[in-house]
Amino acid sequence: MIRSSSVKPHLVLAACCLSLFLVMMDVTIVNVALPAIRAGLGGGLSTLQWVVDAYTLVVATLLVLAGSTADWIGRRLVFTSGIVVFCLGSLLCGLAAGAWALVLARGFQGLGGAMLNPVALSIIANVFVEPAARARAIGVWGAMSGLALALGPLIGGMLTTLVGWRAVFLVNLPVGALALVLSLRVIPESRAVHVRPIDRAGQALVALILAAATAALIEARDYGWDAPVIRAGLAIAAVGLVVLYRVERRSAHPLLDLRFFRALPFSGAIVIAVFAFAIFSSFLFLNTLYLQESRGLSAMRAGLYTLPFALGVVVCAPLSGRLVGARGARLPLMLSACGLGSGALLLTGLTPATPPGVLLLSYSLCGCGFGLCNAPITNSAVSGMPRDQAGLAAALASTSRQVGALLGVALSGTMMGAVLTRAAGSGAALALATHRIWWLLVALSCAVGALGFFTTGGRARASAQAARALFDDAPAPVPVAGYRTDSTPPST
Repeated sequence: MIRSSSVKPHLVLAACCLSLFLVMMDVTIVNVALPAIRAGLGGGLSTLQWVVDAYTLVVATLLVLAGSTADWIGRRLVFTSGIVVFCLGSLLCGLAAGAWALVLARGFQGLGGAMLNPVALSIIANVFVEPAARARAIGVWGAMSGLALALGPLIGGMLTTLVGWRAVFLVNLPVGALALVLSLRVIPESRAVHVRPIDRAGQALVALILAAATAALIEARDYGWDAPVIRAGLAIAAVGLVVLYRVERRSAHPLLDLRFFRALPFSGAIVIAVFAFAIFSSFLFLNTLYLQESRGLSAMRAGLYTLPFALGVVVCAPLSGRLVGARGARLPLMLSACGLGSGALLLTGLTPATPPGVLLLSYSLCGCGFGLCNAPITNSAVSGMPRDQAGLAAALASTSRQVGALLGVALSGTMMGAVLTRAAGSGAALALATHRIWWLLVALSCAVGALGFFTTGGRARASAQAARALFDDAPAPVPVAGYRTDSTPPST
């Protein structure tokens, strides 16, 4: 922990927020540019899926490893290296001569992204030593995510329309340079006192499982579900899951500590994170294509259309934190499910002539639902966990978010592509192809609500207490809003 009086905490926070701004803005800014990328570099729908998922796949795979490495060799070193890698990846994206060169560059960019977010949060936690100041700093850091999401479609649409799609990547360079200079000047070096050993076998298996499953889902549209290569990919993922379970049971320091999953709040948070972020990524991917290719809007106008979604995130994210503090995780999760589900339901009859008011209402509802889900996910993941395990529990929840985003784009693109292959590539066909995906998102939203209800009650809290007891010599559990460490359940 850092206590030096020479450290300027608010400048450290500014440097960390700039890194988050880079990574989060890259999500929405790239989605808006997808049709222009296809027009400029060629490739089909699966190529666009890889442009999005190559980045997310690397982040999801390396998030926990990056945090552990930073604890070992130094958080400042890994953080500043992440900025350099992210900016170099952005440069390679902007200079890509072909579609698959862009996909590879996006994967390299994801390596930098994985080195930034978990390490930035660790730096903040070590610089802001007072609990109240730390909570405010983390709140500001989290609010930057909503701001980046809000500005991404606007900036991406403007850059794509006025300059070209390459500018959506190159714009990262000046922001990254500022973040790097500020980080080198104000962030002190720090390391963990007790470093958690790296589970190499678990890390390799997670990478194999995610890569195999993602490739099979994306390429199933082109090869067909009965193709040997697709069946092989799914089989590798399935066998990998079984092997991972056995390896992690026997590991002294597992990447996925199976004891966590004895706690219903943690298990619920993991599944909710996957579902909610699958809805989020599918929503952005599908509407980017719909607005520009079905309705014929420019990238700039498409960015303006999606602004209500981002504004919903900005408004509801801090509200969610206050609701968690006052009432626990159940209420914001239920409201999140309502927002996501009703927003998707409005789009189940989507056509090229759907009234703009319906679209804007849907986008607002989905944005509010997404903004409400993040705070209770984190709260539920760490509820009652031993203090020295809370960081890993939160990191696994963050990884689940990335896995959900990864699978959402892979599955929705494949489902839409299966319909498009049987219909003319018209705007009406594209809108029609999204219908069953919106119904799937409605179902996932209902699952979020059901899980939010059943994993936040008295039985769930008792399971968290029992799970904590499995950790030998565990320190005091993490005190979180809406959760008591004694046997008396909070009123939620």
